[in-house]
Amino acid sequence: MTTRRLYLARHGAADAFGELTDAGRRQAGLLGERLAAVPIDVVWHSPLPRAVASAYELARHLPESVRVAEAAELVDHVPCVPGPADMPASWAGFFDGYDDAEAAAGRRIADALVARFATVPEPAAAGGRAGTHEVVVTHAYPIAWLVRHALDAPPSRWLGLNSANAALTVIDYRTGLPPTIVMFNDMSHLPPDLRWTGFPDGIRP
Repeated sequence: MTTRRLYLARHGAADAFGELTDAGRRQAGLLGERLAAVPIDVVWHSPLPRAVASAYELARHLPESVRVAEAAELVDHVPCVPGPADMPASWAGFFDGYDDAEAAAGRRIADALVARFATVPEPAAAGGRAGTHEVVVTHAYPIAWLVRHALDAPPSRWLGLNSANAALTVIDYRTGLPPTIVMFNDMSHLPPDLRWTGFPDGIRP
């Protein structure tokens, strides 16, 4: 059996211009420390600067042999615009202005994301090993879409999922089995003052 283990992480906290803040760099570095003992094969990142910087900050804690590479499918995007029957009233304003062309473009990226990452690698791609360990540094929406896909939930259910900055979500893809969500939005590597960033203000446990 071949396994592809994805370590999904939202980029570190960023400013209004999309650049990592000092807190965001600390978050990414702490996630790198957490993953340092894992046999990571590659660190993939979105093309956007906050994800690129997070990936390289994280990779400083991994062996120099670990490749860091861009994947266009990881860009921040709206993966699915719900139809009227599936649209929560509180979200209607968020989607106001999305036309059919924009919705279709977002869905094409989402489909490409699943096709590239939500699959079991061929044995040759795994180098003859039992599988691969891949870090994916992206954004809240692509993570939500991959989790929704792993759960085989209706497309609109990506709306109910969010990820904190530098939180860790792990999904296993194994030959002949449905995907397994090993953990979701885990922040145990972050001190209390760096947790729950990227979420609206509110009481947190």
